[in-house]
Amino acid sequence: MNLYQSIARPVLFLFPPEFVHRMVAGILPFMVKVPGVAWMIRKHYCLHDPKLEREVFGIRFPNPVGMAAGFDKEAKLYNVLSDFGFGFVEIGTVTPLGQKGNPRPRLFRLPKDKALINRMGFNNHGIDDFTAQLRKRKARVIIGGNIGKNTLTTNKDAAIDYCHCFRELFPFVDYFVVNISCPNIKDLNKLQNRDELVSLLEQIQEINLSKQQPKPILLKISPDLNPGQLDEVIDIIRETKLDGIVATNTTTLRENLSTPTHIVAKTGQGGLSGEPLRDKSTSVIRYLHKKSEGKIPIIGVGGIGSPSDAREKLKAGATLVQVYTGFIYHGPSLAKQINRSLL
Repeated sequence: MNLYQSIARPVLFLFPPEFVHRMVAGILPFMVKVPGVAWMIRKHYCLHDPKLEREVFGIRFPNPVGMAAGFDKEAKLYNVLSDFGFGFVEIGTVTPLGQKGNPRPRLFRLPKDKALINRMGFNNHGIDDFTAQLRKRKARVIIGGNIGKNTLTTNKDAAIDYCHCFRELFPFVDYFVVNISCPNIKDLNKLQNRDELVSLLEQIQEINLSKQQPKPILLKISPDLNPGQLDEVIDIIRETKLDGIVATNTTTLRENLSTPTHIVAKTGQGGLSGEPLRDKSTSVIRYLHKKSEGKIPIIGVGGIGSPSDAREKLKAGATLVQVYTGFIYHGPSLAKQINRSLL
């Protein structure tokens, strides 16, 4: 057990999770402005070695460990997160207009399971504020832009929202992730139906291919899809010529939990992340990798809390991995631990 787990985490866990997140998100950017602090963080948490580099969908990643979308919803932390050893940071989900998201409380810890349940609902400040923050980008950090639709936008008009975010964000990010699998936006998962999804992706891809240098586009999928639906995802990726898959988002199921049922029920609806999602996510990655004959790059995310979890995802067929809940429970050294293990 490291210092974070033995000292910092017990103190932080005395407070509501969303409050802690906002507090940390507010402190970190100011902390690294103190002369020498950013250098000290990089020296302690970053691990540089050519053996860690990965060439994926035309981008050279300094290492295969990234921060998943949801942690930096407002594009304010990506520079700081790169100081903690992440090879890339996925920001968002961003929507055209700012929105408050779902009513609070909407983020819950399940400490016995090293898990979180969230129903945040794409809370963010909107694409204009997002791009303003990205103008502060430092060259060294690779950024993925996770795009979505506003809650009040109907699925019929969803493509308008996604395309707007894509256009506005295009100059500022290295790759895109189309998020149609978040369980916390009403009816969003219906966009996973073949006809609607193909239409949406074709419209985004049309804009992309009109650019002088198109950027990689990935699709983020649910862990709750059955084999037939996963086969369909592979067909859609090929048909729309997307560059990869992010597997997976959070799950709506409540399986393999040690937390008492009445406590879980009290939290209500939302997406479950963390250790209980690990095996489900890995099985989806393994299935996609095998069925696509390893020809579709996969970013593996879901339940990574240790180096062995990350290696398991990579062995299953992921090319890159992302963490989020594991970062909350195991601390800021997680990326370095994974990278050291890979060496």
